[in-house]
Amino acid sequence: MTHAPDPDLDLVLERVVPLNRALIWRAWTTPALALKWFTPAPWKTVACELEPRPGGILHVVMRSPEGEDFPMTGTWLDVVPHERLVWTNALAPGFRPADPGPHGPTITAAITLEAHGAGTLYRAVAMHRNAADREAHAAMGFQEGWGKALDQLVEAVKDL
Repeated sequence: MTHAPDPDLDLVLERVVPLNRALIWRAWTTPALALKWFTPAPWKTVACELEPRPGGILHVVMRSPEGEDFPMTGTWLDVVPHERLVWTNALAPGFRPADPGPHGPTITAAITLEAHGAGTLYRAVAMHRNAADREAHAAMGFQEGWGKALDQLVEAVKDL
């Protein structure tokens, strides 16, 4: 899956990180590692189930600093080892229609990894169904939150 971001509907985080693609891949596909980085602090990821294959489960439970849990369940759409992960919360595992619940927008996210010198060009694209959802996600702190989560990912795996 390749996607040219639509500035009216999509949010993009792109950064070169000092990790090879294999380590980033490992962080995205290993539940014990995802628990360490997926949710930007001071929030925490308290549960994680990952089955990175098309139709497999992606389930995380994020906990706010106040102790409220925010579950998110979706499925993987496209999985190319060390290159690309595409998932959505619009569908449940097995590609069943999903009810994403009251927390956050319905999105499809594409994470792409390209070798870049001694590191990796990490690109996350969050696709939204309309401009209002895009704006709501931006207002929730997409750039700061997804950027902080990426910083946490780097810290979680840099010494592996």
